[in-house]
Amino acid sequence: MPWKNGETKLKDEKKNSIMLEQVHNTDVVVIGAGPVGLFAVFEAGMLKMRCHVVDTLDMVGGQCAALYPEKPIYDIPGYPSIDAQELVAKLKEQASPFAPVYHLGQRVEKVVGNVSKGFTVTTSQEAEITCKAIIIAAGCGAFGPNRPPLANIEEYEGKSVFYMVARREDYRDKTVVIAGGGDSAVDWAVSLANVAKKIYVVHRRAKFRCAPESAAKLEALAKGGNAELVIPYQLSGLNGKNGIINSVIVETLDGEKRELQADILLPFFGLAMELGPIATWDLALNTNHIAVDSTTLATSIAGIFAIGDIAAYNGKLKLILCGFSEAALACHAIYPLVHLDEVLHFEYSTTKGIKN
Repeated sequence: MPWKNGETKLKDEKKNSIMLEQVHNTDVVVIGAGPVGLFAVFEAGMLKMRCHVVDTLDMVGGQCAALYPEKPIYDIPGYPSIDAQELVAKLKEQASPFAPVYHLGQRVEKVVGNVSKGFTVTTSQEAEITCKAIIIAAGCGAFGPNRPPLANIEEYEGKSVFYMVARREDYRDKTVVIAGGGDSAVDWAVSLANVAKKIYVVHRRAKFRCAPESAAKLEALAKGGNAELVIPYQLSGLNGKNGIINSVIVETLDGEKRELQADILLPFFGLAMELGPIATWDLALNTNHIAVDSTTLATSIAGIFAIGDIAAYNGKLKLILCGFSEAALACHAIYPLVHLDEVLHFEYSTTKGIKN
């Protein structure tokens, strides 16, 4: 019947339209929409290079947005203190004049091609992006929390056991047990002390692995009674029902146990990192990091660069501000790959300005 042919044609046109929407062309593909990836978009834009950005999260910001959006950051130049989410918002605003295209909630599954002919990046949602260069700014790859080996902890996760703090206000007037001895544990103990009813900090030794100033703040809170240091103990068990804990059992290495009445447990034992598909790209690796040239951030494959925590080189410092510098170096190294036979005349941003 005639209407069937018309319907088939309409379906084919719709399918072709969807396929066309999934095929893109740009200058640079940035893998990772964390702070360093967002700044790479800005640096590329200042050099008249277009960017598409791919991230497994359904929002920009990387670990800053997913794990500690309200955590203050103290080492961003010009900001004595800035919350992680606010930093992300400002970086996104800074990149916006250059109209980056975000592919969120998907990861890069495959990369084919080379620097002379160009690359094709395919995502888990079958988007295909052709480009002239790739910047990997994926932190340390895919990440998830290191879970403490407690029986039935899965029953409490997302209800009274959390591996990140999304909103400080959610902890107001709660009794909170924080386990761990690193920066995250100490920083959140300090941050939550003025909203929580009581804070317990459980650690297996007296010395904390954090900035000295943070450790001093925690000690001051403990002396003032705003926090209690449960040392030297480690997590041993949970009591509760229907996903809600009512106490946390801790134990010394000698087997001495103590029960802490609590509403919430925050275990901060770091993140489990894996490179995911990146590990299959034949890049030279340094354990779970990508080896790069420190002067250009170039990887072992021409046209592919790595910046931020995932990049490894002698003297590397895992600081956001170092990642920002790496983004600038990588983009300047990419410029001749995008603008063939053009000489880059370096100009300061105060001279050239930003053209929307």
